Amino acid sequence: MTIMDKKTGGVGKLWKIKFKFHIEVVVLFLLAFLLAFLYVRFDINAYVTEDRQNDVVKDHEVILSNDGGCNLFSGRWVYDNISYPLYKEGECSFMQDEFACQEYGRKDIKYQHWRWQPHHCNLPRFNGTELLEKIRGKKVIFVGDSLNRNAMISMLCLLESSLPPSSSKSLNETDNFLFFEANEYNATIGFYWSPFLVESNGDHPHIHRPQNRVIRIKAIEKHARHWNDADILIFDSFVWWLEPKMTLLWGSSFESSDGVYKEVEMKPHIHEMALDTWSDWLEFNINRTKTKLFFMSLSPIHVVGENWDLEQNCYNQTEPILDWSYWGFSTDSKMMRIVESAIRKLGTRGIKVEYMNITQMSDYRRDGHPSIYKKFYHTITEEQLKDPRSYSDCIHWCLPGVPDVWNQIIYAYIMKS
Repeated sequence: MTIMDKKTGGVGKLWKIKFKFHIEVVVLFLLAFLLAFLYVRFDINAYVTEDRQNDVVKDHEVILSNDGGCNLFSGRWVYDNISYPLYKEGECSFMQDEFACQEYGRKDIKYQHWRWQPHHCNLPRFNGTELLEKIRGKKVIFVGDSLNRNAMISMLCLLESSLPPSSSKSLNETDNFLFFEANEYNATIGFYWSPFLVESNGDHPHIHRPQNRVIRIKAIEKHARHWNDADILIFDSFVWWLEPKMTLLWGSSFESSDGVYKEVEMKPHIHEMALDTWSDWLEFNINRTKTKLFFMSLSPIHVVGENWDLEQNCYNQTEPILDWSYWGFSTDSKMMRIVESAIRKLGTRGIKVEYMNITQMSDYRRDGHPSIYKKFYHTITEEQLKDPRSYSDCIHWCLPGVPDVWNQIIYAYIMKS
């Protein structure tokens, strides 16, 4: 071997050593980068997971949809058996028999563990203490049918864990008004029974099942005078408008002899007339600087003929509908558009109403209804007992359950206001 060969061989070996060294440095660098990435990712995921499990949005900085930000009504249901339910059925002293599904025999409780996850943000977790401070000295009234009563009871159950131990835990009732007073906060949370918003022969809070519905389509003052001192009003009115026919009454009262009765087919226009009466009352009577207004969109019902299975309704359903394009058989978009139009018109008249578009999110939850697991105030016949679907309640909602999410969204709006 020549001297040159030796030198070349030496240089070659040196190059190989340097190359190997550089490779090792690069590998070590990549490993360090990967470990750092995984660490950061794990740390972020741990935070996000914890945040989602607890539904926390600190300082209520969620930007609501009508402000051009996150749409709290667009999302998906996520199974979460760590932080949900937000309360226990048996520990809510305000619970009513129509919504106490576990007490009346429902064994599967998976329906209690579904969390609503908006697509681009998190839903603030309900903080009862903060809400009570926010409504200190104020009156919150849900107005409408039994679905709004469902929502009011949900709110009380959510609040109860934040009430002092010495607080009264009973509901009071005066005519159509069911209410709870949080004396420590000088706050009232109530429900006013008025299923059509305007006057009807179904206005008695307990005896309201006449065969023929009669409505005074232009009369609302009898009810509305009980609302005009409220600071927060939450309206709903839908399911009672599903009757195929009803009778309209023009006259000074139900008892007057000068009344004019006319039977009509139930068409969206009739609903629109009632909303016009409601809108006119708001324009001339509501305190625009004091009162915050909400209107709940229709709460879906899952009845016989639903398109996931023509032989099925909500009976024996234990899972949500996971087809996000699903739209219920009984979910009337025409009636929804009438409400939305009424709210837009009110906006042009200087009255702001927050539209709580809970329809789509609730439509997925065929599993959340009481079905046969509730107290029924009418006799179930032998024939019905043979087919539980025939008397299943596929209108209202078990608690804890879907209405808790409605209240979480209302909470987000109230806290941001």
